[in-house]
Amino acid sequence: MKVLVIGSGGREHALVDALQRSPRVTEVVCAPGNGGIARQARCVPADQGDVADMLRLVEQEQPALTVVGPELPLSIGFVDEMQRQGLRVFGPTRAAAQLESSKAFSKAFMQRHSIPTARYQICMSVGEVEDALAEFTVPVVLKADGLAAGKGVVICATREEALSVAQQMLGGGMFGSAGSRVVLEEFLEGEEVSFLLLADGTTVAPLVPAQDHKRIGEGDTGANTGGMGAYSQDNLLTAEQREWVIANIAQRVIDGMAAEGSPFAGVLYVGLMMTARGPMVLEFNARFGDPETQAVLLRLKSDLAEAFEACVDGTLRDHAMQWHSGASACVVAASGGYPGAFEKGKTIAGLEAAAQVPGVKVYHAGAAAKGDTLVTSGGRVLVTAACDATLEGALARCYEAMDRISFDGMVYRKDIGHRALANGEKKEQ
Repeated sequence: MKVLVIGSGGREHALVDALQRSPRVTEVVCAPGNGGIARQARCVPADQGDVADMLRLVEQEQPALTVVGPELPLSIGFVDEMQRQGLRVFGPTRAAAQLESSKAFSKAFMQRHSIPTARYQICMSVGEVEDALAEFTVPVVLKADGLAAGKGVVICATREEALSVAQQMLGGGMFGSAGSRVVLEEFLEGEEVSFLLLADGTTVAPLVPAQDHKRIGEGDTGANTGGMGAYSQDNLLTAEQREWVIANIAQRVIDGMAAEGSPFAGVLYVGLMMTARGPMVLEFNARFGDPETQAVLLRLKSDLAEAFEACVDGTLRDHAMQWHSGASACVVAASGGYPGAFEKGKTIAGLEAAAQVPGVKVYHAGAAAKGDTLVTSGGRVLVTAACDATLEGALARCYEAMDRISFDGMVYRKDIGHRALANGEKKEQ
């Protein structure tokens, strides 16, 4: 069957790669894709922010299944229109995707359904933030309500910083309309874990856990980004913790959305903080994470296309996903200046040499074709990803490949997985 993947980043490249491994898939088309994805699959133009244009493409391509990668098409109702036309699509409806597209909706939903999360206050003005701060101790967290490309969260060390950030968010200077209202939230301490699950509206099926690295700088310093690297290994969550999160968070979300008339089918991304009080939800996403997807899907043994179809058909209960043991990791190479201003059009060298490292995949995000070469076209440019029996081995492969790649201004973190590696050393002592 032909599968159409909507999106243009590293996540979509990983989805394309995994879907191509399915014996049932004859062709994968990506829209709009990027210069790197085009070296692996046919890419066709489409405006991800225009439902009519994406529907035009679906009519043109006639895929057996359409897979939505990024959040924007979900938030504008692309899945809803596909379903109205009786077309097979993997992803949640606009109402269900509010779990990601509105932090205020998500927090209120969690409160209604007794899902553990940080204490919060929704604020529409700087004055409301100032009043609410009296009920919180610093540091505090400020979140833009709307979509902000994974960068809409600021941890504020002081009340003064919180008020300054609130003014920038609410004034539109930081995240545009996404910050027209903000969520003031209690700061949680602990280990962060990304736990993704497939859902068909009634049933959930867990993927392997991962940990993202959001900060631009080593040692988790500097500005928040869309993610500078990730790793996956089973011991991020114990079997008991996994079962607890599935029962007390993921299944409650699916049951709650169904009860409220917005069944959730697609990928539920649960961003967890493993606190002293137990697992608590930091955020939900209504799609695969980036760059967690690049690490997680490398560990998938079973057929991704079959799993997606089970979600569409409501038969996930009868579908078993299988995973490689060991670990996987990915490292992001970004343009100099990211997540702020950066230059584009820098020639990317060394891709062929990087591909020679055993077990390594190079997934492209912000890469465009210029003749026979690729040039940078985004903040996050590419990812090196690998599996191995150990996390150390997976990271060694990633960094060996990354060391063979270069472009002007290229930056990447050299400490992905540092907390896990440090914990491993402590256990051995």
